[in-house]
Amino acid sequence: MFWPDTISKKLGIKYPVIQAPMFGVSTVQMAVAAAKADCLGSLALADLSADQSVELIKEMKKMTDKPFAANIFVHHIPEVTDALKEKYITTKQFIEQLARENKIEVQLPDLEAISVHSYHDQVDAVIEENCKILSFTFGNLDDQSIQKLKENGVALIGTCTSVKEALLLEKSGVDIICVQGIEAGGHRGSFEVENIPQIGGLSLLPQIYDQVKVPLIYAGGIYGAKTLQAVKDLGAQGFQVGNLLLASQESALQPFEKERLKKVKEEEIILTKSFSGRYARGIKNQFIEAVEDSEYILPYPYQNKLTNALRKAAKNLRNPEFVGIWVGQSIHQYSDLSTEEILKKLIKECER
Repeated sequence: MFWPDTISKKLGIKYPVIQAPMFGVSTVQMAVAAAKADCLGSLALADLSADQSVELIKEMKKMTDKPFAANIFVHHIPEVTDALKEKYITTKQFIEQLARENKIEVQLPDLEAISVHSYHDQVDAVIEENCKILSFTFGNLDDQSIQKLKENGVALIGTCTSVKEALLLEKSGVDIICVQGIEAGGHRGSFEVENIPQIGGLSLLPQIYDQVKVPLIYAGGIYGAKTLQAVKDLGAQGFQVGNLLLASQESALQPFEKERLKKVKEEEIILTKSFSGRYARGIKNQFIEAVEDSEYILPYPYQNKLTNALRKAAKNLRNPEFVGIWVGQSIHQYSDLSTEEILKKLIKECER
C-alpha cells in the first residue's frame, strides 16, 4: 500500500493529504473540494474573531459532512507601549507616502482602530461548533486550552520549524506534528518572530522523525509524486500541499496575481517581514524592496493589520507590486484546475 494509514485513521480521511490552510488564499470552497478528493480540507481562521470563525465553520458544515481541520494562529500579542505607538505613526506615514508616490489612494487605520484577537475565543468557538480537528501555527497552545480541547475530543495538529519546537509540541500532548521546511510558501510557523530556524525540510524531517513518537505531516515543496515519495521515505505519514493549489479554481488569488505567479523566477522568491512583521516566503516586489530592512516594520500582528488596506487597494488596481503573493521554492506549472482535480491527479501519480 502506498499511503501510510496512521494519520488517515486518526482523522477519518481516505488519503493522508492535507490542503494547506493559507489565509487570504485558501477558501471554504477549496477546503470542501479537498474533502471531495477524500483528503483533509483546512479552514483558515487565522486570527479572526470568534464570531467570524463560527460563521466560516457553519458555512463549511453546510457544504460538507466530511472531516476538516480548523486552523488558527497562536501568536504572542505585543504590548502597546509608547514606543510602539510612536513607531506605528511613523510607519503609517511612510507607507501612505509610498502609496501616494505610486498612485495608490489609501487611508491606513490608526492604531486605536485596529482590533487584535487572542486565540482563546476561537478555541471556545471550535469546541462549541463541534469541530473535531484543530491545527495551529506561530507557536503552541497554552496547557489550559490543550486540556479543554482534549476533553472535547479534538485532535490537535501543531506546526514546527525545528527539532526544539517539535519536542515542545510533543511534550504538551499534541496528537500530530506538521513539520514545515524552509522551502514552504507563506508565513513561517516558527514560535519565534525574529530568529526563525531556517532549516531545509529534507534535513529537518528525518531529525524530528528520530526524536519524536507522534505521527508527522510534512509541509514545504511537495508538488508531485517524486517530492511526496521523498518525504514519505524520510518519515512523513501525512503530506501537506499549498503551493500546488495557489492557482486552482477555488484559490482567492485574482487573475493578475495568478499570472504573476506563473512568471515567477527562482531568484524572485524570498523571505520577508515587510507586509506582516513576521517572516513569510513570497515574490519580491516594489513594496518589499522599499520596506524590507528598513525601520518601518512593526511587530506582528500590527504591521499585518496596517498594510491590509494597502494590499486591498492594490488588488483593486490589479497592481502586483503592492500585494503579498506568497509562494514556496518549488516552482511548477501552477495548475488552474479545481482543487479536487489537482489532488486526485497527485494521488494517482503517487500510486502509479
